[in-house]
Amino acid sequence: MVDFIAENIREIRDKIKSAAKRSNRDISEIRLMGVSKTHPVADMLSAAAKVDILGENKVQEAADKRLNWFSEEKTPWHLIGHLQRNKARKALEVFDLIETVDSLNLARMLDRILAETDKSEYPVYLEINMSGELTKNGAVPQEAAHLLEMVMQYCPRLSVEGLMTIGPNIEDEVEIRKSFEGLRILRDQLSSVSGLSLKELSMGMSTDYEIAIEEGSTIVRVGTGIFGARPE
Repeated sequence: MVDFIAENIREIRDKIKSAAKRSNRDISEIRLMGVSKTHPVADMLSAAAKVDILGENKVQEAADKRLNWFSEEKTPWHLIGHLQRNKARKALEVFDLIETVDSLNLARMLDRILAETDKSEYPVYLEINMSGELTKNGAVPQEAAHLLEMVMQYCPRLSVEGLMTIGPNIEDEVEIRKSFEGLRILRDQLSSVSGLSLKELSMGMSTDYEIAIEEGSTIVRVGTGIFGARPE
């Protein structure tokens, strides 16, 4: 399994490099996340040194995995699944960054919990639903500016460092590209208005990460492409 994972990562790195070259981007701007949802800790440890970030969808699953994690392994963990407010405290304990802040209520709860700790600048991304699909979470693009403004005003312990989206669940490359392009344009607008750099764009998964890179992604989230099909 170790060799299988390592070979998959090598192939993905080559594709990332090619996509960066096609779009005249510096490869150093792009990080690879291994999405380890439902995969065992052994597989995660095999990948950890070869990816830049590990991504988990569920707070409790990640918390259980952390119990068996090697403290010497410092690859950062990101939460990329929807965060329910009753899991906010645990999420802050388990993850180095939360990518799925999609409401002011959630942001304010995170900030209140952080006020009880010594953490003063916890990094987050705002999740934006660029596809408009009802099955996806995230703030609608038209409300993103207001959400950012309110988070900056009422949540001083949160450091908004970028935006995150999930591409539309379709095969139409034009529409997929439009979704990713839209997030990049939105990021540029929000950065200009807010004065924040918002340098991170987390977009693109196993089936569309090359398109995402061509449209400006700085973090691609690859699960099946690295670890194979999820265990049943």
